Amino acid sequence: MNNFPLIGLGIATKGTSGNILDAFYPCISFKNGEDQISLMYEKWDALLSEDVTEIKDVAQLNLQDESLKIAIDNLDKNKTLVLCKILDNRPIESIEEAYLKLHLISYKYFLPNSLNLENLFDSLLNVAWTNQGPVELDGIEEKILSAQINNQPLEIKSIDKFPCLTDYIIPPGVRIADASRVRLGAYLSEGTTVMHEGFVNFNAGTLGSAMIEGRISAGVVVGKNSDLGGGCSTMGTLSGGNNVKISIGENCLLGANSGLGIPIGNNCIVEAGLYLTGGSKITTYNSDNESGSVVKASELAGQDNLLFIRNSQSGAIEARINSKSIALNQTLHKN
Repeated sequence: MNNFPLIGLGIATKGTSGNILDAFYPCISFKNGEDQISLMYEKWDALLSEDVTEIKDVAQLNLQDESLKIAIDNLDKNKTLVLCKILDNRPIESIEEAYLKLHLISYKYFLPNSLNLENLFDSLLNVAWTNQGPVELDGIEEKILSAQINNQPLEIKSIDKFPCLTDYIIPPGVRIADASRVRLGAYLSEGTTVMHEGFVNFNAGTLGSAMIEGRISAGVVVGKNSDLGGGCSTMGTLSGGNNVKISIGENCLLGANSGLGIPIGNNCIVEAGLYLTGGSKITTYNSDNESGSVVKASELAGQDNLLFIRNSQSGAIEARINSKSIALNQTLHKN
Protein backbone atom coordinates (compact mmCIF):
# COMPACT_ATOMS: atom_id res chain seq x y z
CA MET A 1 0.00 0.00 0.00
CA ASN A 2 1.14 3.55 -0.77
CA ASN A 3 0.38 6.77 1.05
CA PHE A 4 0.14 10.55 0.72
CA PRO A 5 1.24 12.88 -0.73
CA LEU A 6 0.71 11.85 -4.34
CA ILE A 7 0.18 13.35 -7.78
CA GLY A 8 -1.98 11.86 -10.53
CA LEU A 9 -1.37 12.55 -14.22
CA GLY A 10 -4.85 12.63 -15.71
CA ILE A 11 -6.60 12.97 -19.03
CA ALA A 12 -9.82 14.89 -18.40
CA THR A 13 -12.85 15.18 -20.68
CA LYS A 14 -14.45 18.61 -21.10
CA GLY A 15 -18.09 19.04 -22.06
CA THR A 16 -19.38 21.71 -24.41
CA SER A 17 -20.10 23.87 -21.35
CA GLY A 18 -16.47 23.68 -20.31
CA ASN A 19 -17.22 21.47 -17.30
CA ILE A 20 -14.93 18.52 -16.58
CA LEU A 21 -16.95 15.33 -17.05
CA ASP A 22 -14.41 12.70 -16.04
CA ALA A 23 -10.68 12.08 -15.61
CA PHE A 24 -8.58 9.03 -16.43
CA TYR A 25 -5.32 8.58 -14.51
CA PRO A 26 -2.86 6.26 -16.28
CA CYS A 27 -0.02 7.39 -13.98
CA ILE A 28 0.12 8.08 -10.25
CA SER A 29 3.32 9.34 -8.61
CA PHE A 30 3.90 8.85 -4.87
CA LYS A 31 6.39 11.09 -3.09
CA ASN A 32 7.87 8.19 -1.17
CA GLY A 33 7.49 5.63 -3.94
CA GLU A 34 10.36 3.89 -5.68
CA ASP A 35 8.84 3.05 -9.07
CA GLN A 36 9.75 4.93 -12.25
CA ILE A 37 6.69 7.19 -12.17
CA SER A 38 7.19 8.08 -8.50
CA LEU A 39 10.68 9.31 -9.33
CA MET A 40 8.91 12.10 -11.25
CA TYR A 41 7.11 13.41 -8.16
CA GLU A 42 9.34 16.39 -7.43
CA LYS A 43 9.41 17.49 -11.07
CA TRP A 44 5.62 17.25 -11.41
CA ASP A 45 5.15 18.99 -8.07
CA ALA A 46 7.15 21.96 -9.41
CA LEU A 47 4.65 22.28 -12.30
CA LEU A 48 1.66 22.69 -9.99
CA SER A 49 0.28 26.17 -9.46
CA GLU A 50 -2.80 24.72 -7.70
CA ASP A 51 -3.79 21.28 -6.47
CA VAL A 52 -5.31 20.74 -9.93
CA THR A 53 -3.26 22.26 -12.76
CA GLU A 54 -3.80 21.99 -16.52
CA ILE A 55 -0.62 21.08 -18.43
CA LYS A 56 -0.23 22.64 -21.86
CA ASP A 57 3.27 21.42 -22.76
CA VAL A 58 3.67 17.64 -22.60
CA ALA A 59 7.46 17.98 -22.73
CA GLN A 60 7.37 19.48 -19.23
CA LEU A 61 6.32 16.11 -17.84
CA ASN A 62 9.51 14.39 -19.00
CA LEU A 63 7.64 11.15 -19.70
CA GLN A 64 9.80 8.09 -20.30
CA ASP A 65 7.00 5.90 -21.66
CA GLU A 66 6.97 6.61 -25.41
CA SER A 67 3.57 5.04 -26.07
CA LEU A 68 1.99 7.18 -23.32
CA LYS A 69 3.77 10.27 -24.61
CA ILE A 70 2.48 9.69 -28.15
CA ALA A 71 -1.06 9.12 -26.89
CA ILE A 72 -1.00 12.34 -24.87
CA ASP A 73 0.50 14.27 -27.80
CA ASN A 74 -2.55 13.32 -29.88
CA LEU A 75 -5.38 14.09 -27.48
CA ASP A 76 -8.81 14.93 -28.91
CA LYS A 77 -9.86 18.57 -28.73
CA ASN A 78 -12.27 17.84 -25.87
CA LYS A 79 -9.50 16.32 -23.74
CA THR A 80 -7.15 18.16 -21.43
CA LEU A 81 -4.07 17.06 -19.49
CA VAL A 82 -4.07 17.70 -15.73
CA LEU A 83 -1.93 17.09 -12.68
CA CYS A 84 -3.90 16.53 -9.48
CA LYS A 85 -2.15 16.56 -6.11
CA ILE A 86 -3.51 15.09 -2.87
CA LEU A 87 -1.52 16.09 0.20
CA ASP A 88 -3.49 14.20 2.84
CA ASN A 89 -6.70 12.28 3.46
CA ARG A 90 -9.02 15.29 3.33
CA PRO A 91 -12.56 15.67 1.91
CA ILE A 92 -12.80 15.85 -1.88
CA GLU A 93 -12.57 19.36 -3.37
CA SER A 94 -12.86 18.79 -7.14
CA ILE A 95 -14.09 16.33 -9.75
CA GLU A 96 -10.46 15.63 -10.71
CA GLU A 97 -9.69 14.65 -7.11
CA ALA A 98 -12.85 12.52 -6.95
CA TYR A 99 -11.76 10.51 -9.98
CA LEU A 100 -8.21 10.22 -8.66
CA LYS A 101 -9.47 8.71 -5.39
CA LEU A 102 -11.68 6.24 -7.25
CA HIS A 103 -8.63 5.24 -9.32
CA LEU A 104 -6.54 4.81 -6.16
CA ILE A 105 -9.02 2.23 -4.86
CA SER A 106 -9.39 0.37 -8.15
CA TYR A 107 -5.60 0.28 -8.68
CA LYS A 108 -5.57 -1.25 -5.17
CA TYR A 109 -3.23 1.40 -3.76
CA PHE A 110 -5.74 1.95 -0.92
CA LEU A 111 -8.23 -0.43 0.68
CA PRO A 112 -11.97 0.31 0.64
CA ASN A 113 -13.04 2.59 3.52
CA SER A 114 -9.50 3.96 3.95
CA LEU A 115 -9.94 7.10 1.82
CA ASN A 116 -11.97 10.17 2.79
CA LEU A 117 -14.75 10.28 0.17
CA GLU A 118 -16.73 13.12 1.72
CA ASN A 119 -18.21 15.36 -1.03
CA LEU A 120 -17.85 12.58 -3.63
CA PHE A 121 -21.45 12.77 -4.87
CA ASP A 122 -21.40 16.56 -4.90
CA SER A 123 -18.21 16.55 -6.99
CA LEU A 124 -19.28 14.07 -9.67
CA LEU A 125 -21.55 15.10 -12.54
CA ASN A 126 -24.47 13.02 -13.77
CA VAL A 127 -23.65 12.32 -17.43
CA ALA A 128 -24.53 9.97 -20.26
CA TRP A 129 -21.89 7.25 -20.57
CA THR A 130 -21.67 6.33 -24.24
CA ASN A 131 -19.52 4.48 -26.74
CA GLN A 132 -18.13 7.94 -27.58
CA GLY A 133 -17.23 8.73 -23.98
CA PRO A 134 -19.07 10.85 -21.39
CA VAL A 135 -21.63 13.32 -22.79
CA GLU A 136 -23.34 16.15 -20.92
CA LEU A 137 -27.06 15.64 -20.45
CA ASP A 138 -27.74 19.25 -21.45
CA GLY A 139 -28.13 18.97 -25.21
CA ILE A 140 -27.96 15.15 -25.35
CA GLU A 141 -30.97 15.10 -27.74
CA GLU A 142 -29.00 17.10 -30.31
CA LYS A 143 -26.10 14.66 -29.93
CA ILE A 144 -28.41 11.71 -30.57
CA LEU A 145 -29.94 13.43 -33.61
CA SER A 146 -26.50 14.26 -35.03
CA ALA A 147 -25.37 10.65 -34.56
CA GLN A 148 -28.42 9.37 -36.44
CA ILE A 149 -27.98 11.85 -39.30
CA ASN A 150 -24.28 11.07 -39.70
CA ASN A 151 -24.78 7.32 -39.27
CA GLN A 152 -22.48 7.30 -36.24
CA PRO A 153 -24.45 5.28 -33.67
CA LEU A 154 -24.46 6.75 -30.17
CA GLU A 155 -24.92 3.96 -27.66
CA ILE A 156 -25.93 5.26 -24.24
CA LYS A 157 -24.81 2.64 -21.74
CA SER A 158 -26.00 4.44 -18.62
CA ILE A 159 -26.92 7.83 -17.14
CA ASP A 160 -25.06 8.02 -13.87
CA LYS A 161 -22.41 9.77 -11.81
CA PHE A 162 -20.16 6.71 -11.91
CA PRO A 163 -18.73 4.99 -14.99
CA CYS A 164 -17.92 1.31 -15.15
CA LEU A 165 -14.52 0.17 -13.93
CA THR A 166 -13.32 -1.39 -17.16
CA ASP A 167 -13.56 1.86 -19.14
CA TYR A 168 -10.53 2.95 -17.10
CA ILE A 169 -8.82 0.02 -15.37
CA ILE A 170 -8.55 -3.70 -16.10
CA PRO A 171 -7.66 -5.39 -12.79
CA PRO A 172 -5.24 -8.30 -13.31
CA GLY A 173 -6.36 -11.87 -12.74
CA VAL A 174 -10.08 -11.04 -12.63
CA ARG A 175 -13.12 -12.24 -14.58
CA ILE A 176 -16.10 -9.91 -15.04
CA ALA A 177 -19.00 -11.40 -16.99
CA ASP A 178 -20.91 -8.10 -17.36
CA ALA A 179 -18.60 -5.08 -17.09
CA SER A 180 -21.49 -2.65 -16.70
CA ARG A 181 -22.15 -4.07 -13.23
CA VAL A 182 -18.80 -3.05 -11.71
CA ARG A 183 -18.28 0.65 -10.98
CA LEU A 184 -15.05 2.61 -11.03
CA GLY A 185 -13.80 2.60 -7.45
CA ALA A 186 -14.34 -1.14 -7.02
CA TYR A 187 -11.46 -3.06 -5.42
CA LEU A 188 -11.11 -6.47 -7.06
CA SER A 189 -8.35 -8.83 -5.95
CA GLU A 190 -6.73 -11.40 -8.20
CA GLY A 191 -8.77 -14.58 -8.48
CA THR A 192 -12.11 -12.80 -8.21
CA THR A 193 -14.94 -13.81 -10.55
CA VAL A 194 -17.94 -11.51 -10.94
CA MET A 195 -20.73 -13.35 -12.71
CA HIS A 196 -23.53 -11.79 -14.81
CA GLU A 197 -25.80 -11.00 -11.85
CA GLY A 198 -22.94 -9.92 -9.59
CA PHE A 199 -22.53 -6.22 -8.81
CA VAL A 200 -19.65 -4.36 -7.14
CA ASN A 201 -20.11 -0.74 -6.08
CA PHE A 202 -17.38 1.88 -5.56
CA ASN A 203 -15.33 1.77 -2.33
CA ALA A 204 -16.10 -1.94 -1.99
CA GLY A 205 -14.76 -5.25 -3.18
CA THR A 206 -12.82 -8.42 -2.53
CA LEU A 207 -9.65 -9.01 -0.50
CA GLY A 208 -8.74 -12.26 -2.24
CA SER A 209 -10.15 -14.88 -4.59
CA ALA A 210 -13.95 -14.77 -4.45
CA MET A 211 -17.06 -15.78 -6.38
CA ILE A 212 -19.48 -12.88 -6.72
CA GLU A 213 -22.98 -13.68 -7.97
CA GLY A 214 -24.70 -11.18 -5.68
CA ARG A 215 -24.42 -7.51 -4.77
CA ILE A 216 -21.51 -5.90 -2.95
CA SER A 217 -22.79 -2.51 -1.78
CA ALA A 218 -20.62 0.56 -1.22
CA GLY A 219 -18.28 0.12 1.74
CA VAL A 220 -18.64 -3.67 1.88
CA VAL A 221 -15.53 -5.89 1.75
CA VAL A 222 -15.41 -9.64 1.14
CA GLY A 223 -12.65 -11.87 2.48
CA LYS A 224 -10.71 -14.37 0.41
CA ASN A 225 -12.26 -17.67 -0.66
CA SER A 226 -15.79 -16.45 0.02
CA ASP A 227 -18.81 -17.02 -2.22
CA LEU A 228 -21.77 -14.67 -2.66
CA GLY A 229 -24.58 -16.75 -4.16
CA GLY A 230 -26.90 -15.69 -6.94
CA GLY A 231 -29.14 -12.74 -6.09
CA CYS A 232 -27.80 -12.25 -2.56
CA SER A 233 -27.42 -8.76 -1.13
CA THR A 234 -25.19 -6.93 1.31
CA MET A 235 -26.54 -3.86 3.10
CA GLY A 236 -24.74 -0.61 2.36
CA THR A 237 -24.58 2.66 4.28
CA LEU A 238 -25.55 5.14 1.54
CA SER A 239 -29.26 5.06 2.34
CA GLY A 240 -31.74 3.53 4.74
CA GLY A 241 -30.14 4.78 7.95
CA ASN A 242 -27.66 1.91 8.29
CA ASN A 243 -24.31 3.14 9.62
CA VAL A 244 -22.60 -0.20 10.26
CA LYS A 245 -19.94 -1.18 7.73
CA ILE A 246 -20.71 -4.69 6.54
CA SER A 247 -17.84 -7.09 6.01
CA ILE A 248 -17.68 -10.76 5.14
CA GLY A 249 -14.80 -12.82 6.48
CA GLU A 250 -12.80 -15.52 4.75
CA ASN A 251 -14.27 -18.85 3.60
CA CYS A 252 -17.86 -17.65 3.90
CA LEU A 253 -20.99 -18.41 1.88
CA LEU A 254 -24.04 -16.22 1.37
CA GLY A 255 -26.73 -18.47 -0.08
CA ALA A 256 -28.77 -17.53 -3.14
CA ASN A 257 -31.20 -14.63 -2.50
CA SER A 258 -29.96 -14.16 1.05
CA GLY A 259 -29.21 -10.78 2.62
CA LEU A 260 -26.70 -9.56 5.15
CA GLY A 261 -27.03 -6.55 7.46
CA ILE A 262 -24.29 -7.37 9.99
CA PRO A 263 -20.55 -8.05 9.64
CA ILE A 264 -19.72 -11.74 9.84
CA GLY A 265 -16.44 -13.43 10.69
CA ASN A 266 -14.59 -16.28 9.01
CA ASN A 267 -16.14 -19.59 7.97
CA CYS A 268 -19.77 -18.45 8.21
CA ILE A 269 -22.82 -19.43 6.15
CA VAL A 270 -26.10 -17.60 5.65
CA GLU A 271 -28.85 -19.89 4.40
CA ALA A 272 -30.39 -19.25 0.96
CA GLY A 273 -33.32 -16.83 1.14
CA LEU A 274 -32.56 -15.63 4.67
CA TYR A 275 -32.18 -11.87 5.12
CA LEU A 276 -30.26 -11.20 8.29
CA THR A 277 -30.64 -7.65 9.67
CA GLY A 278 -29.06 -6.25 12.81
CA GLY A 279 -32.38 -6.46 14.64
CA SER A 280 -33.22 -10.04 13.65
CA LYS A 281 -33.91 -12.22 16.71
CA ILE A 282 -31.57 -15.22 16.70
CA THR A 283 -31.72 -18.40 18.78
CA THR A 284 -28.14 -19.42 19.55
CA TYR A 285 -26.82 -22.96 19.80
CA ASN A 286 -23.62 -24.33 21.36
CA SER A 287 -21.21 -26.92 19.94
CA ASP A 288 -23.35 -29.72 21.46
CA ASN A 289 -26.31 -28.44 19.41
CA GLU A 290 -28.12 -27.24 22.53
CA SER A 291 -30.20 -24.07 22.25
CA GLY A 292 -29.28 -21.08 24.37
CA SER A 293 -30.41 -17.49 24.57
CA VAL A 294 -32.26 -15.39 22.00
CA VAL A 295 -30.20 -12.35 20.92
CA LYS A 296 -30.23 -9.69 18.25
CA ALA A 297 -28.14 -10.56 15.21
CA SER A 298 -26.00 -7.48 15.86
CA GLU A 299 -24.71 -9.16 19.04
CA LEU A 300 -23.21 -11.92 16.88
CA ALA A 301 -21.46 -9.50 14.52
CA GLY A 302 -17.96 -10.54 13.52
CA GLN A 303 -18.07 -13.97 15.14
CA ASP A 304 -16.51 -16.91 13.33
CA ASN A 305 -17.91 -20.36 12.47
CA LEU A 306 -21.63 -19.58 12.50
CA LEU A 307 -24.38 -21.12 10.39
CA PHE A 308 -27.46 -18.89 10.11
CA ILE A 309 -30.57 -20.81 9.13
CA ARG A 310 -34.35 -20.47 9.48
CA ASN A 311 -36.10 -23.37 11.19
CA SER A 312 -38.48 -24.72 8.56
CA GLN A 313 -41.04 -25.73 11.19
CA SER A 314 -41.06 -22.85 13.68
CA GLY A 315 -39.80 -20.09 11.38
CA ALA A 316 -37.26 -19.00 14.00
CA ILE A 317 -33.80 -17.88 12.87
CA GLU A 318 -31.03 -19.96 14.41
CA ALA A 319 -27.27 -19.53 14.72
CA ARG A 320 -25.62 -22.91 14.92
CA ILE A 321 -21.95 -23.81 15.01
CA ASN A 322 -20.71 -24.24 11.45
CA SER A 323 -18.55 -27.34 11.14
CA LYS A 324 -18.27 -27.16 7.35
CA SER A 325 -15.46 -25.56 5.40
CA ILE A 326 -16.18 -23.50 2.29
CA ALA A 327 -13.88 -24.12 -0.67
CA LEU A 328 -13.98 -22.33 -3.99
CA ASN A 329 -13.52 -24.27 -7.22
CA GLN A 330 -9.91 -23.37 -7.93
CA THR A 331 -10.28 -24.09 -11.64
CA LEU A 332 -12.91 -21.35 -11.94
CA HIS A 333 -10.66 -18.77 -10.28
CA LYS A 334 -7.44 -19.27 -12.24
CA ASN A 335 -7.93 -16.03 -14.10
